[in-house]
Amino acid sequence: MDSNITNSMISSTRREPVNPPVKPGDIVELAITDLNHEGEGVARVGGFAIFIPGALPGELARVKVETVKKNYGRGLALDILSPSPDRLSPACGVFQRCGGCQLQHLSYTRQLEFKRERVVEALERIGRLAGIKVEPTIGMEEPWRYRNKAQYPVGLRQGGPGKAGLIGGFFEKGTHVIVPCENCLIHHPLAGRVLNETLRLAETFGLDAYDEKTGSGFLRHVLVKIGFATGETMVVLVVNGRSFPRGREFGEALHQAVPQIQSVIQNINQERTNVILGSHSRVLWGKDHIIDMLGHFRFRISAESFYQVNPAQTETLYRKAVEFAGLSGREVVADLYCGIGTITLLLAEEAREVYGIEVVPAAISDARANARMNQITNARFMEGDTAAVLSRLMRDQGIRFDVVVMDPPKSGCEGRVLDLLIAARVERIVYVSCNPASLARDLARLAGGGYSVEHVQPVDMFPQTYHVETVALLRVGDNAARR
Repeated sequence: MDSNITNSMISSTRREPVNPPVKPGDIVELAITDLNHEGEGVARVGGFAIFIPGALPGELARVKVETVKKNYGRGLALDILSPSPDRLSPACGVFQRCGGCQLQHLSYTRQLEFKRERVVEALERIGRLAGIKVEPTIGMEEPWRYRNKAQYPVGLRQGGPGKAGLIGGFFEKGTHVIVPCENCLIHHPLAGRVLNETLRLAETFGLDAYDEKTGSGFLRHVLVKIGFATGETMVVLVVNGRSFPRGREFGEALHQAVPQIQSVIQNINQERTNVILGSHSRVLWGKDHIIDMLGHFRFRISAESFYQVNPAQTETLYRKAVEFAGLSGREVVADLYCGIGTITLLLAEEAREVYGIEVVPAAISDARANARMNQITNARFMEGDTAAVLSRLMRDQGIRFDVVVMDPPKSGCEGRVLDLLIAARVERIVYVSCNPASLARDLARLAGGGYSVEHVQPVDMFPQTYHVETVALLRVGDNAARR
């Protein structure tokens, strides 16, 4: 396509063309103007958006159009004709195939800026919250080797015999094709070693790989959890079966191969599902948990309980949440979606009393053990549906919370919980989120209920990816954020 025609088409501001101006198979030169929320390059032909993985703003790219929908298309960058000054050579050899990282080709400074822009854009477009100051993203000095958890799907090497040739790695983006990766650069170095030894032993013990197409086979995933501060390591073997032949022997052999392994767990998942963990686990060898530390606190971590994957940035994030809570030692605090009690114990040092609420039984068990282990006596943990427990505490028991801290799942906070907080006019709410879209939606609901959004701080928990963690402070009053 002639570049003058291309630039003319891009400059158009039409958002909904009557007919897509390109078709699959077209090869066009496009100017990349932006990144979408998943870190893909965005070009426009007229008002028609084309998403191009691996392309960066400011670049001119030769693109093959692969798919065309009603309002957008997707393309493959064949050549970068004019590279961005922010472009880097990816450090990982499987970056182009693996779906784990999306931004290794973008300078880290620009990654941090992009993540702040994601939060700003979500607040303005989804939340319709104007004039909210979003601070620069807090990054890492060394944005590599930060993950304490790895989840490897297991499959068969192409052409491998029925019970040999096992591979583990990560799914190629948009597929369930496993890309072998034994040395992921964002994981703790020990994780790859554990994977290799697990697969070697699995072949020795005659364990076959699960086939999601047929629902047959045994070993589905290898999940590795590593305590950065303690070195203690847990291996969770997700299997399609209730029994594990020679399971204790397998676990002991893993420990002999990698002495840092203190716990080998069988997790049973016999469902035809993409969900990794099943609902039941049992110890094959060693302990049912490992120990790690955040600051001066020790935390017990079990197979099914949630624990943030980046310990260095977790401490930064949680300290910011405690700072936003503004505690003086007199407050009664609720920590919603408390997990194993990481934020709860930090809050308990500064508050009169803290109630942690969590629906996952294993997490509550760990949280109570963590409070005892750290000699925290002013934290109470309650298992159950968040809205139901919160309602019981506030309405039935008459507890008035001065501050509520919440760290909900990616989908965000249930509307019933937000409505309870609005009705109770809790003075301060600290909202920790891993999803700018659900954060913006929930902040808008709280703003409509009389809260002002006072501070928003992004934290880079996931370098080299498009994900961003955010902590926001809201205060009840008459100066609600404009909508």
